Amino acid sequence: VVYTQSEILQREVYLFERLDSPNREPMKHLKAICFLRPTKENVELLVQELRRPKYSIYFIYFSNVISKSDVKALAEADEQEVVAEVQEFYGDYIAVNPHVFSLNLLGCCRGRSWDPAQLTRTTQGLTALLLSLKKCPMIRYQLSSEPAKRLAECVKQVITKEYELFDFRRTEVPPLLLILDRSDDAITPLLNQWTYQAMVHELLGINNNRIDLSRVPGISKDLREVVLSAENDEFYANNMYLNFAEIGTNIKNLMEDFQRRKPKEQQKLESIADMKAFVENYPQFKKMSGTVSKHVTVVGELSRLVAERNLLEVSEVEQELACQSDHSSALQSVRRLLQSPRVSELDAARLVMLYALRYERHSSSGLPALLEELRSRGGTDRYRKLVSAVVEYGGKRVRGSDLFSPKDAVAITKQFLKGLKGIENVYTQHQPLLQETLDQLIKGKLKDSQYPYLGPNTLRDRPQDIIVFLIGGATYEEALTVFNLNRSNPGVRIVLGGTTIHNTRR
Repeated sequence: VVYTQSEILQREVYLFERLDSPNREPMKHLKAICFLRPTKENVELLVQELRRPKYSIYFIYFSNVISKSDVKALAEADEQEVVAEVQEFYGDYIAVNPHVFSLNLLGCCRGRSWDPAQLTRTTQGLTALLLSLKKCPMIRYQLSSEPAKRLAECVKQVITKEYELFDFRRTEVPPLLLILDRSDDAITPLLNQWTYQAMVHELLGINNNRIDLSRVPGISKDLREVVLSAENDEFYANNMYLNFAEIGTNIKNLMEDFQRRKPKEQQKLESIADMKAFVENYPQFKKMSGTVSKHVTVVGELSRLVAERNLLEVSEVEQELACQSDHSSALQSVRRLLQSPRVSELDAARLVMLYALRYERHSSSGLPALLEELRSRGGTDRYRKLVSAVVEYGGKRVRGSDLFSPKDAVAITKQFLKGLKGIENVYTQHQPLLQETLDQLIKGKLKDSQYPYLGPNTLRDRPQDIIVFLIGGATYEEALTVFNLNRSNPGVRIVLGGTTIHNTRR
């Protein structure tokens, strides 16, 4: 995720091996750099490796804090003295965007409490992040969430225990770690997305920057899996937060630019200089050609799916459910779409889930009828069960905050004006709850009664360095929110993390 293979090759690293692959050949002329999570299994594998070393010399880097007893075990195994150094190099998380990280964990809680192994892993990931960014933060957590409190306490314990590691130069305003729970906003991961990165994840799925296109009709072999990374794809970096309509235009421009630069087919390579120029320009041309075919394929597939699954219409109703409160109109719209053969089963279930979260306690709720309709569509109870599971996870009983009602007249007018201003954008009215939470936090107005500090100290000033962590997963819509907040609040730096990055399927 952080480094491409070609970048690593430029550093003269020519062989990539996994520690657990069984039949590695001894190559005594090579040095080995090991980068590992400090797990029991890895330490055990490394002990076996050092007893019968396959390389001349070992530089060992652990992605997190390693215990003294494990270091001792390694030292005892290193009878041939092949280890040159052992270091902690904190990178125990996945850096997704410059301001977003994930731990790639799915299903971190059982009911309302942590799965113990996942709690340990999440604590490790979060403390590694703090160490790599050199932050020793004050911690606030969402009071309505037991898992948030537990995680806050576990992180605090590590900071206390490893206080020497966390002894960074004090900043004027201490950094802040805010721990939230996904169940407070189960709406955001259920919505269709219309900005490039979020839309790709929603419709195709991004997995460690890779996208599986093998199901695309008539796909060529070299495009079955493509990499989308802002680090080394300029078009993606410039377009990941733009709306789908703008991307269509930008793809067209990219194509035209590419056509102009194409080496003339009949180009006569008469002189040595001609040949030299051709060879010099060729790698750039080749790279551009790769970028063009990749994005044209991805955008083509997105628009095929939008048409096939009738997503413009579906998304409009989703946004109505998430942002407006006209019950009878919403119910009619959902009914209409449930009866349409063009709406996929997943999208039908998603609409019923959104309806259930929005109107679960409405006096004339049409939920039973919608659930019946859903069952008759699919012939199974699977989605019906999922709907009640989602309500149990993120329904009114569970939420600590008020997900739906605008707080006061000002907020209502703001919503209305926003609606007028972006009428071309019926599809992006929704703002995740995180937007409001962070907005309050930056202004110093986030209530201590709902988001208490862990420990006796509180921040006197407005926070400048903020790390937000979502138990149960973040989304690319929230990544966009944080990107915009960073841009519009100079002097404030926000990093967003989650146990995973969600889309509806996840």
